[in-house]
Amino acid sequence: MADRIGFIGLGIMGKPMAWNVMEAGYDLVVYNRTREKAEEISGDGATVADSPREVAEGSDVVITMLPDSPDVWEVVSGENGVLEGIEEGALLVDMSTISPVVTRELAEEAEGRGASMLDAPVSGGDVGAQEGTLSIMVGGGEEDFERARPLFEVMGQTITHVGPSGAGQTAKAANQIVVALTIEAVSEALVLGSKAGAAPEKILEALSGGLAGSKVMEAKREKFLSHTFDPGFRVELHHKDLGIALAAGREYGVPLPVTAIVDQMLGSLKVKGKGDKDHSTILTLIEEGAQHRIGEGV
Repeated sequence: MADRIGFIGLGIMGKPMAWNVMEAGYDLVVYNRTREKAEEISGDGATVADSPREVAEGSDVVITMLPDSPDVWEVVSGENGVLEGIEEGALLVDMSTISPVVTRELAEEAEGRGASMLDAPVSGGDVGAQEGTLSIMVGGGEEDFERARPLFEVMGQTITHVGPSGAGQTAKAANQIVVALTIEAVSEALVLGSKAGAAPEKILEALSGGLAGSKVMEAKREKFLSHTFDPGFRVELHHKDLGIALAAGREYGVPLPVTAIVDQMLGSLKVKGKGDKDHSTILTLIEEGAQHRIGEGV
């Protein structure tokens, strides 16, 4: 077990992930741009740092969990960033969902400092983060992956070394395509079934038992049925992720036509002021088009 783990980014996902690492017995030093969030976890035994650099200076392994590529770039490579304080032989594990291009550039910078880096984005939402059951997709060296595996096993359940640097982010882009398109498909099914007179909960029950069944139905069931769209994963973040996927499609010459449509739907929700809502709020766009709220008149 490493002497001390650094954790940067204590949002909806990062905070429970950091807490699980600490509960496993690791000494933890944390940093968050909003210091109050870091101080919340310090009451459970973590040490609060004043900068990403200070986190790196006191850590053998530094984990970052941040919203987007610019955030990771600033925290890792910016002034008072991780790379200014990282020690030779240290390991940086970025668990954010960002551009594979940015990932590879940062990995080269880390190598130039005598350290190494893994990209290890996750899937499973806030519930998976809380329960330590995330799916973790990892890019980077095999030896670094094995070094980080005990930490991954604390935070996740399905842990896959996908390939070299950037491969984890590519796998996450693929994951986000499937999740977004599945949410949209379930939304269409619910609105069609409900407007035709079937109870939404019965539709989900029937579909879950066949080939159409999915984790999306299980994880988002109550949000669909209650129309309570408190974020597990925000619309604005999934919109960002599909942007990464579409950019990768252009780079590699892969058409992603339906991904582009759902990307536009998420963009529409942001314009409507729903960027901070859960991505399952895609349902409301289908309802608006049908002039029917699921469950009404059933």
